[in-house]
Amino acid sequence: MADTSLDLTLDAAELTARLVDFRSESGDEKPLADAIETALRALGHLRVDRYGNNVVARTELGRAERVILAGHIDTVPIADNVPSRLDEDGVLWGCGTCDMKSGVAVQLRIAATVPAPNRDLTFVFYDNEEVEASRNGLKHVSEAHPDWLAGDFAVLLEPSDGEVEGGCQGTLRVLLRTAGERAHSARSWMGSNAVHAAAPILARLAAYEPRRPVIDGLEYHEGLNAVRISGGVAGNVIPDECVVTVNFRYAPDRSEEEALAHVHEVFADCGVEEFVVDDHSGGALPGLSHPAAAAFVEAVGGTPRPKFGWTDVSRFSALGVPAVNYGPGNPLLAHKRDERVETANILAGEERLRAWLTA
Repeated sequence: MADTSLDLTLDAAELTARLVDFRSESGDEKPLADAIETALRALGHLRVDRYGNNVVARTELGRAERVILAGHIDTVPIADNVPSRLDEDGVLWGCGTCDMKSGVAVQLRIAATVPAPNRDLTFVFYDNEEVEASRNGLKHVSEAHPDWLAGDFAVLLEPSDGEVEGGCQGTLRVLLRTAGERAHSARSWMGSNAVHAAAPILARLAAYEPRRPVIDGLEYHEGLNAVRISGGVAGNVIPDECVVTVNFRYAPDRSEEEALAHVHEVFADCGVEEFVVDDHSGGALPGLSHPAAAAFVEAVGGTPRPKFGWTDVSRFSALGVPAVNYGPGNPLLAHKRDERVETANILAGEERLRAWLTA
């Protein structure tokens, strides 16, 4: 029978390997959530709660400030890259090494080895981050038990190469449908080609000039791109429908309403028959001027960078908790078949957090 336990006395790099070997693709996190819950309940100095496959543990020391350390426990689909492999250069390979089981390992190590931190701590381990927003475990916890996520500052241990990444950009996905009329392709003039009708949409996208606003000293970079196009019935039929899927990554100085209005405006005269919002998650301002955030940046060092991708710092921001991304691993390696992380970066991330929480 496979070992279903977690040994929190392992160092953070060894623990990362153990977590990677725990297969936990989105929707299949229960065995890992069970193991995390069991390991945390054994510590004694934490209050542990669970909601679905989401585990929340807290110190209750009466400190003046509460910090949340959060991370998702799911991965993208495995691509023949589990079990993990450690090479002679100290690089750990495998699905989730970078995104984000190395960050989860750091959380678990801090939970196990810092029983009396200088700030009260909340540890959040949640499921279904790598799939659509409606399934996101942190979203479910925030709706069912918002008090579990109360705090003064949050650190999301997403891969950031050991540098603080402030805020995150919003992401909006829309479906733009053009309509036509079917006809035999030998007599195309008897119909109307919906794929051809999509040309103004593609031209508008090709000509689009993205904004690059500076917020709290960080330069964000927006993007508006077609990510999918579908249309066609058969090799001898003029298509009567075409759908262009467009993704708008927008800077956090735009609200969700402003982002949606902007996309409507961009395509207002492009012959769009139907405009459907397929998915939408707002961004989060950097919040680096908040005292807790400033103290964290000073403690861990480095120069803060903007977060171009969307992360769950947005959910903390919506709850009124300023948050940053900070974790081991190069985000450019996330989701790749050759996903990997340098073990030295995992250990360094743990030590920096420990120093901040025990100074």
